[in-house]
Amino acid sequence: MEDLLPEVLLPSEAEISVESLRSFQLRDIGSHEWLRQQEIIEKLNMQAILSASAGQEQILIEFLVNNGKIPTLIEELITVAIWKQKIFPILCKLEDFKPKSTFPLYLVLRHEAAIINFLETVFFHKEICESAEDTILDLIDYTHRKLTLLAAQSANGKIPFEQKFQPEVLASLSSMQELKKQAEMMEFEISLRALSVFRFITDGIESLPVSAVTRMLNTHNFPCLLVQLLEHCPWTNLEGGKLKKFENGSWYEVAPEDRMKMTKLDGQVWLSLYNLLLSPECQRKYEFNNFNKGQLLKLRAFLTDVLVDQFPNLLEMQKFLSHLAVTDPTPPKKDLILEQVPEIWDQVVRKNSEKWQAIAKHQVNNMFSPSEEELKNEAYRWAKTYNLDVMEALIPNKPRCAMCGSEASKRCSRCRNEWYCKRECQVQHWQKHKKACNLIADTMKKIQEDIQMQATSIK
Repeated sequence: MEDLLPEVLLPSEAEISVESLRSFQLRDIGSHEWLRQQEIIEKLNMQAILSASAGQEQILIEFLVNNGKIPTLIEELITVAIWKQKIFPILCKLEDFKPKSTFPLYLVLRHEAAIINFLETVFFHKEICESAEDTILDLIDYTHRKLTLLAAQSANGKIPFEQKFQPEVLASLSSMQELKKQAEMMEFEISLRALSVFRFITDGIESLPVSAVTRMLNTHNFPCLLVQLLEHCPWTNLEGGKLKKFENGSWYEVAPEDRMKMTKLDGQVWLSLYNLLLSPECQRKYEFNNFNKGQLLKLRAFLTDVLVDQFPNLLEMQKFLSHLAVTDPTPPKKDLILEQVPEIWDQVVRKNSEKWQAIAKHQVNNMFSPSEEELKNEAYRWAKTYNLDVMEALIPNKPRCAMCGSEASKRCSRCRNEWYCKRECQVQHWQKHKKACNLIADTMKKIQEDIQMQATSIK
């Protein structure tokens, strides 16, 4: 018999959850109402991933489209990205802000990752892209910001590769310092998911508004940006003769015989380029000037027989580039159109300009300094959302040791939330893990007591 995947939300619960989604003001990020929606989006994200793996996500897609909630999700994504750029650095510099727990702040930082992950899962469906309407321009700008930063970090050698800290180094880091390091790693993963979302947008290029195509090709020059990503390849790292690649949320060492294999991320870049460069509409609109032409012709060096064997459609790309090398394409016609522009980022920034310090202090006093009881309640809700059956169904690879990063087979018996490869690593990690372990264990105990009480009342 086929194993049934765990269900996060029943169809009726999913529908109510989607209907309840709304936009929040920047000032309200971290409030109780905001946290409840954050919890809903986490559950919708998990349900989308589980449903997609079983080929049963259509009902969730219908709820999102019929209720017009993709623009809401895009607005929330951009608002929390602005919070991370404008408010979070202020919080990190406040000398009198030394939170007992950075958990509430972590939830806000994680929110951007949850939304982009959710969009990555659902944007595979073209009706989702179409339902974004004018906010597709805002999403294109968002992906451009993320990929530009990713390319720049890679060119400057600033990609946050996994670091194995010694226990004494871990002990010297403050909670806020640790959170900043977590934020850097999350930003890297968010950028990679933004790449996937952009690729799905290009899949439906024929149905996009004219302004969206113009913005991708001429305002942001995505073809040249994608060439930069292939040149610097941020998801690979060669160190000491060992090649590592990033996939499914972690770095892994590539066997010598697999070094030429195309990864999912490589594929996303090539598919995006294929969609942009081989579309007749894009060829008509793109400016093939000397600079752009020179950048695009760099792709020929990457189009090896090994690569084309893995992705046969790239034969068409080879032919296009060979033709481009010996011709001067006709300059694009200057169509007279009323161009739409993205609005969300500018509106949020304009509305909160010169209020960043005041918003940060308001959130310190009202959102990010919870009592022990409030912290326990939030951890309780978090643990209920991320039950172990669901989490294990979502993890594509074997768990990793929380101390050294090696493959792990032993789990903390008390909280069952952390994994270790050997006893020594668990002992070394205990001082760092102790507080979270106690909180999670107490929370899980409360959940079990609640379940037992509910079962008793049903009887």
